[in-house]
Amino acid sequence: MRLILNVLWFIFGSGFLLAIAYGLAALICFVLIVTIPFGIASLRLAVYSLWPFGRTVVSRPGAGVASGIGNILWVVVAGWWLALTHLVTGIAQCLTIIGIPFGIANFKLVPVAFWPLGREIVDLE
Repeated sequence: MRLILNVLWFIFGSGFLLAIAYGLAALICFVLIVTIPFGIASLRLAVYSLWPFGRTVVSRPGAGVASGIGNILWVVVAGWWLALTHLVTGIAQCLTIIGIPFGIANFKLVPVAFWPLGREIVDLE
C-alpha cells in the first residue's frame, strides 16, 4: 500500500515538484558556501518529499546549540512560509476523500520544513 501511495504522491500529489524545488534550494545553498547546512537540510526535505509514506521524522539527540541557532535562522528566512504552504496545501487536499492521504503527507512535511536541522528521516519499519 505504501508503494502505491508513494507512486500516486509522486505523480499527482506534487512529490516530484516539491523534490525539484527543494533540490534547487539545496543547490543555491551549496553555492553560497556559508549556507551548506541549510543545503543538506533542503536535500533531506527533497528526498522525504519524494517518498513520504512509510517514513517519519525523529529528533536527533546529538543535535547541539548550533542546530538550534541554524533553525532559528531557517525559520526567519524560509521555514515559516514553507510550513505554511504545506499546511494550506494539506488542508486543501483533505477537502476531498481521495486527497486525504496526500493532505496527511503534507502535514507530515510541516514540522521538518519549519525546523529541519537536528532531525532525521527514518523508515517506520
